[in-house]
Amino acid sequence: MPRTNRTNRTPLARNPRRTRQEHSEETAQDYVEMIAELIDTTGEARVIDLARRLGVTHVTVSRTLQRLRRNGFITSLPYRSIFLTAAGKRLSEESRHRHEVVVDFLQSIGVPAAVANSDAEGIEHHVSRETLAAFEKHLRKHRT
Repeated sequence: MPRTNRTNRTPLARNPRRTRQEHSEETAQDYVEMIAELIDTTGEARVIDLARRLGVTHVTVSRTLQRLRRNGFITSLPYRSIFLTAAGKRLSEESRHRHEVVVDFLQSIGVPAAVANSDAEGIEHHVSRETLAAFEKHLRKHRT
């Protein structure tokens, strides 16, 4: 069996700025997805509902919502419901699609549904467009 030494491994690319940007995008995606889900299931999204669902404080939610408002993803008034803008709806739909593709792919290779859903929650934010396209290609072949 061939052995792999450290010099033959692909080096991990470290880019702290990119990592921070990806984390910020991940948070935005999680929030707009949750807002869309709350609106679909209960008719409205409120700070307290987001805090409960995401397991964070209302202060954390309020700060994140300020950033989402600045970035044009939501609108809201104090002590009122939160609404997605057109950009927020697009981001939510893209995030939901990515999540579904990753879940479907994981299940197609034998990962149990509950595990696939849980794992997809992290993978969906970091998978490249190229990898996502490969997942979709695999799924099209797998379905036929």
